[in-house]
Amino acid sequence: MAVPDIAGLEPMETLKRRWPMVIGAIITVAMIAGLGRELLGSGLAGLSRAVPHNPLFYIAFALLYMSSPAGDYIIFRRLWGIPLSGFAALLKKRIANDVVLGYSGEAYFYAWARQNAKMVAAPFGAVKDVSILSAIAGNTVTLAMIAVALPWGLHLLTAPQLSTLETSAAITFAMSLPFLIFSKRVFSLPRGKLWWIFGVHCLRLISGSVFIAFAWHYALPTVSIGMWLILAAARLLVSRLPLVPNKDLLFANFAILLIGSDAALSDLMAMTAALVLLVHVALIGSFSLHGLLRTKNDAA
Repeated sequence: MAVPDIAGLEPMETLKRRWPMVIGAIITVAMIAGLGRELLGSGLAGLSRAVPHNPLFYIAFALLYMSSPAGDYIIFRRLWGIPLSGFAALLKKRIANDVVLGYSGEAYFYAWARQNAKMVAAPFGAVKDVSILSAIAGNTVTLAMIAVALPWGLHLLTAPQLSTLETSAAITFAMSLPFLIFSKRVFSLPRGKLWWIFGVHCLRLISGSVFIAFAWHYALPTVSIGMWLILAAARLLVSRLPLVPNKDLLFANFAILLIGSDAALSDLMAMTAALVLLVHVALIGSFSLHGLLRTKNDAA
């Protein structure tokens, strides 16, 4: 009878395998540096202009911000049974993806999972599968939103902009094909779990788009529904770009180029991007303070 391989279940040796802690520390420092650069640069420009006064804007924004880590928490809660403390690691994962480089958050979360080896068995396969399915779900929802939004906002786009949109949509579709064609070799989890994870990702993305549309509506209700749909689809499209730090600021620049004649809408895009950065800073500051206090208490 074969002896089961339990190496993936064994706790990490403190002296021999400290690289997850090192990776986590490096990415945390990179997050703080990236946030400081953006906030000291152009990130706060939107806050000096029109600030929404409708409290429903901030409720919708909070739901938007939490939709991504909440979706990940639901997934990893089922896969690994992670405790509520894992939600903080997923928030850091979101921040790292926004302000460092695309998928650096996955590296951070994998390092966190390895540090919690007593809870997680062989985490690489699950993190890989969840990340790939997130990308495929993002591409699928993006293409669906573009298809829905295009009839409403076709007249808003110039011929070059429409050509760029078509090219981007084709690239987005092509990026998912290799994973679908070679799915048996790419994925590690059972097919049933893969479909469930894909569904959670799709629901998270659709919810996020609804929340941002409501936030924009509460801040600036005079803009047409066609523009909201086009901008929501464009925001998803920008979020699919790999190796791009701070995608919200990039999207704000795109929105300003698209509707530059409308100063109020341009300010709202900048305001939303800057508000995301401020929340990032507040969370990283809270996590850092909590870590210092915990280290001090452990040393006492």
